[in-house]
Amino acid sequence: MLKTFRYRIYPTKRQERLLSEALEECRWLYNHLLEQRRKLYEQTGQGISCFDQIKQLPILKRERPSLEHVNAQVLQQVVVRLDLAFQAFFRRVKAGEKPGYPRFKGQGRYKSLTYPQVPKGCTIRDGKLVLSKIGHIKIVLHRPLRGKLKTCTVFRSATGKWYASFSCECEPKRLPPHPHAVGIDLGLKHFAALSDGKTIETPAFFRREEKALAKAQRRLSRLGKDDPERPRRKKIVARIHERIRFRRDNFTHQQSRRIVDRYGFICVEDLVVSRMVHHPHLAKSIQDAAWSEFLAKLSSKAEEAGRQLVKVNPAYTSQTCSACGHRQAMPLEERVFACPCCGIVLDRDVNAARNILALGRQGWEPEKPTA
Repeated sequence: MLKTFRYRIYPTKRQERLLSEALEECRWLYNHLLEQRRKLYEQTGQGISCFDQIKQLPILKRERPSLEHVNAQVLQQVVVRLDLAFQAFFRRVKAGEKPGYPRFKGQGRYKSLTYPQVPKGCTIRDGKLVLSKIGHIKIVLHRPLRGKLKTCTVFRSATGKWYASFSCECEPKRLPPHPHAVGIDLGLKHFAALSDGKTIETPAFFRREEKALAKAQRRLSRLGKDDPERPRRKKIVARIHERIRFRRDNFTHQQSRRIVDRYGFICVEDLVVSRMVHHPHLAKSIQDAAWSEFLAKLSSKAEEAGRQLVKVNPAYTSQTCSACGHRQAMPLEERVFACPCCGIVLDRDVNAARNILALGRQGWEPEKPTA
């Protein structure tokens, strides 16, 4: 399986200048090849393949000598990215979706360099990241790399920080079988309610930073586009967004890891979050909760650990009694489920989690630990 390892790197001023120049050259190449495809289709009604454009790179290097300062495979990956953008465009056209024709990259909009065949052009040596035509860059290896290195992508964040992301092919780390099962109901009052009665509180990272973000955005909006203070104010806004993103990412990683370690069978709701965020009053809270991010990490960790994860239809799970099956109307403001038939009184979300587990358990048999 493929795993991604991301590390912070600290280039010197000279190396940062070389990396920035390489990004600008890749941006120019992307825009040039996009213009070529556009013109060719307008004139002949035909496109050009990815390989035909790759064959043109030696000619372009002679016409634009600054391309020689960028690794050849990195330039080839620019062509591959453009080709993938067009493939996605034609797929959306065929599916009847909004097409989204590939756009030109403005200044600062091309932010990453991909080395597709590590260790060619990119390797780690003596605790440093060695990039072709860039040099030896300090890298913080906060956790060891596992498996066989496949690709490396060096990118710059909106706050000006540099990172190296490695894609590695490695064997999954299986966990021993666990007899316990759990159903998980995602919500807004509680981030998640488990069928065993435990709850995970909603961190609301965006809500906590909302005032600071609004203040920084107001200060930015007062400045004109040519104001010399604008880049600094823009970086402050980006830093707040980055802080929110880091905290949310850390939270979803930790909670998904705890659940995978403690349960052998995990049953969750099959939510379509993209449809739910259109709610006029709950959209911001739903996006802040990061349900999709949590479910994606939970699924990935469960697959690697060898756990069973089942998604069920969440319809009526909040309105049905988990003890006797009686169904009743449950407005959103009612947080306690009181069944008039069997008399059970439960937290609304815990009751839904038990129903989700019951639906997912149909046909499931727990694994027996091996001696």
